[in-house]
Formats: sequence, structure tokens, C-alpha cells
Amino acid sequence: MNFRVAEARAQFGQLLDRAEQGDPVFIERHGVRFVLRAEPADSTPAADRPFFSRVHAYILGGEWTWDHGPRGLRLRPSRTPRKRR
Repeated sequence: MNFRVAEARAQFGQLLDRAEQGDPVFIERHGVRFVLRAEPADSTPAADRPFFSRVHAYILGGEWTWDHGPRGLRLRPSRTPRKRR
């Protein structure tokens, strides 16, 4: 089913129901086509899921670490590099 943005806004709940039933739902805006589809809910509780899906070898090796602050996670070297003379 194809919808323009105004139509989709007016029927958003119904479009979600259709997508959940497996019907393809397409929304077009300024010539760009978007697809609305449902994904099954993850059955794993959030507390049991890992926070990171991949960790680089440099972090595992202890060369880099991260700090958490108001701007989120930031990587930094775990050791101060020695300056060459």
C-alpha cells in the first residue's frame, strides 16, 4: 500500500497494524519512498543483553579505554604515550 505523508499521519495506527500483520506499507515524501515494517520484539531481557556487541582488540589488550561523561562514551589511550626525543 502506498501513502503520502498526510495520509500516513491520519492513519498511522492502522498502518502500524498492517505492518504488524506483514502487509508492506510504503510512505512517499518528496519523491523518496520509505518502507514501514514490523520487527519481532527481542525476547532477551535488556539486563541480559551485552552493552557492546563488539569490542576492538586494542581495548581488550588494555591500550585504550573509555570515559563516560555528559557527552557519552569517549575513547582515550589507557597509558600516556611516551614522547620521542
